[in-house]
Amino acid sequence: MRPTVAEIDLGAIAKNVACAARRAGPAAAVMAVVKADGYGHGAVPVARTALAAGATWLGVAMPEEAAPLRAAGLGRRILVLGPIAPEQAELVVSLGLDQCVTDPGQAEALARAAAPRGRVVPLHLKIETGMGRVGIAPERAPGAAARIAALSGVRLDGVMTHFAEAEADDQGFTRAQLAAFTRTLEALRAAGVGPVLRHAANSAGLLYVPEARLDLVRPGIMLYGCHPRGGGHQDPELAPALRLRTAVSQVKDVPRGGSVSYGRTFIAPRDTRVATLPLGYADGVSRALSSRGQVLIRGRRAPIVGRVCMDMLMVDATTIPEVGIGDEAVLIGRQGDLEISADEVAGLLGTISYEVLCRIGPRVPRVYLPVRPDASGSAC
Repeated sequence: MRPTVAEIDLGAIAKNVACAARRAGPAAAVMAVVKADGYGHGAVPVARTALAAGATWLGVAMPEEAAPLRAAGLGRRILVLGPIAPEQAELVVSLGLDQCVTDPGQAEALARAAAPRGRVVPLHLKIETGMGRVGIAPERAPGAAARIAALSGVRLDGVMTHFAEAEADDQGFTRAQLAAFTRTLEALRAAGVGPVLRHAANSAGLLYVPEARLDLVRPGIMLYGCHPRGGGHQDPELAPALRLRTAVSQVKDVPRGGSVSYGRTFIAPRDTRVATLPLGYADGVSRALSSRGQVLIRGRRAPIVGRVCMDMLMVDATTIPEVGIGDEAVLIGRQGDLEISADEVAGLLGTISYEVLCRIGPRVPRVYLPVRPDASGSAC
């Protein structure tokens, strides 16, 4: 195996899922969101761990993401959180998925695929309350529900919405969204719709808007140990699950005035010891980290110098004179007393931890650390 690996601590996943379940309370079920291959952590191992730790649902972005979960024998309910094109309806039916619908036409496509097979697809009607992305306008919801009720092969099992900024310090807009959602639910009840599962809370909604927990919560980023507010925000109850590490492949001395990497963007200001690491932007280390990012070697920080290449990057290890070939280098995660978090990397890139984790490429092997018996036992 190449020395570059993403080390996934399944015990941390279990702890974070148990934390989500405790915060959700006994009335709300937990859906573990494992879209984008489990935010880069590996959907199947994460899903197995999440279900064992207290989740009862899984969430994916598209039906194609559910296929490996079903192939792995995971028979729990899986909700496709995004809308589908008509040609994806057959896959939803064949995999036995729950499907979010944002327009009655999607329900009709699913009904056409399901009815001849004698199947019934559970639908979750998505209400647009301010995200501005997809969903049924609140005033159209009763009519859409009536159209769904008239179809064979589908049934309305849930009504959902999605928060635009539940991670904000000011929860005014989120509570306005929740109020609009509540009014829509009341209008649906008045029209004879129900009972249905009501769900709205993502990670931030679960953590900061208790009244949004309803019947089902949909945590994503918190399951992987990152805080939905990003930046310097931390929650001692959340444990980062991913550690991106490699090993030094070469050490060389670059004299003062020598250059490193493409474009000669780094000129050594002094005699410099340079360590080369065998990973690059094809592995998910953004080229924008060139001469900006850092790695951990022998418990110390070493800055990236020169441009990040497709398959390699270089760091200034002058302050680590004992550095040698084979030494571990950590790009995300802890080494000794120091840590480079996904949020720290995101801050350098002007993005969020979600993107940093998801962009770790498929050619980086995932190595899984098993769940310890006490992994989910701490209070939350």
